[in-house]
Amino acid sequence: MNKVLARKPPGSFWAISILALIWNGIGCFQYFALTTASDEQLSAMFSPAEQAIFQATPAWATSAFAIAVFGGLSGALALLAKKTWARIFFVISLIAVMVQHSWTFLFSGYLDIMPVTAVIAPAMVVIVGIFEIWYTGNASKRGWLR
Repeated sequence: MNKVLARKPPGSFWAISILALIWNGIGCFQYFALTTASDEQLSAMFSPAEQAIFQATPAWATSAFAIAVFGGLSGALALLAKKTWARIFFVISLIAVMVQHSWTFLFSGYLDIMPVTAVIAPAMVVIVGIFEIWYTGNASKRGWLR
């Protein structure tokens, strides 16, 4: 078997890996902030209509949220450790994001109460997830990961 020699990654690899860690860390913070918020905190953050949707969120959607953010964080940590299996975590994370977004955009009625611009942040999450998968695959092909 022809094994690819490990190469030293460029500075941009480390910058992108750190940004991925920060991005996914923010996702974990949001998960904890939302899932541990009291009713008073939720009422300060959301309109009554948004609160109703949030409180009606099924366990499968909340579980997908957890898998998405912790999968992404695991992928970022694995990327920083230069492990090829970082890509698996990013794929799992993106699949979980899509499951979570299926609740938000197809079943919850969220788009009925929010402006169209409310899809910008979730779309960015998907775009970043796709980029993380692509970048990790590219880093692996270049021999930066082992």
